Amino acid sequence: MGADFGRNRGTESRQTLESRLPQWLRRRPKAADAPEAGREALLLAAAAAGLPLAPAAHPVGYRCSCDRVGCPTPARHPISFAWQTQSTTDRAQITRWVEGQPQANFITATGMVHDVLDVPLEAGLSALERLIEAGVEVGPVAEFGGSTSDARLLFFTATRGTPDDEDEWWPCELDCHPETMDEHPGLRWHCRGSYVLVPPAQLPGEREVSWVRGLEHPLPDPLTLLETLTDACARYVGEDDPDDHHAVAWPLGR
Repeated sequence: MGADFGRNRGTESRQTLESRLPQWLRRRPKAADAPEAGREALLLAAAAAGLPLAPAAHPVGYRCSCDRVGCPTPARHPISFAWQTQSTTDRAQITRWVEGQPQANFITATGMVHDVLDVPLEAGLSALERLIEAGVEVGPVAEFGGSTSDARLLFFTATRGTPDDEDEWWPCELDCHPETMDEHPGLRWHCRGSYVLVPPAQLPGEREVSWVRGLEHPLPDPLTLLETLTDACARYVGEDDPDDHHAVAWPLGR
């Protein structure tokens, strides 16, 4: 695929790229169509896989359910400021939340059990195809936002955010918190202190977050995906602005 894939970006639509992917990758239920029991089952499956969950805001039309005027991340943020300590895999607690807050989305706190490598949708689909063709164990993948220009693909991986030796923790330009997402148009690495929406979730404008590859796939080491994802982002983001050095950033030295 290589360089020709990047050069053909202008003539190859997302639909053409998606048509190359195996059928099972494109047959995923829409969150809005999932009955409440199915939604709860998906959230409990996420908890069973070790993803700590906490309730999040939900869309009210094109607005956020929170009280903040002009919320910068509508329907994408936790309800409680204590989300890091509130996040849990406890089935009983998650069931109470689902029953008590039936419209709520849920976030999963990263950097505890898992990290998330978060890339533009077009770049992510390219990378996913290449990784599958190469026989790489990809792990769970979620699609954020449908066909909009800011749509993303989320690659769930094992975490590197809690090393046994804290001296091994590196500061990294890829580290991304949801409040600073606009500063990271290319690859974002959600690790310690960050979070992402977990499917199924609803977004303003009838957009959604849904699984492309489910949680039956084990979490891979993020470094096994990083080179391919970075290369894909360089082709798709870098071409728009060749001087944008923040579009694809690598971990900084200590």
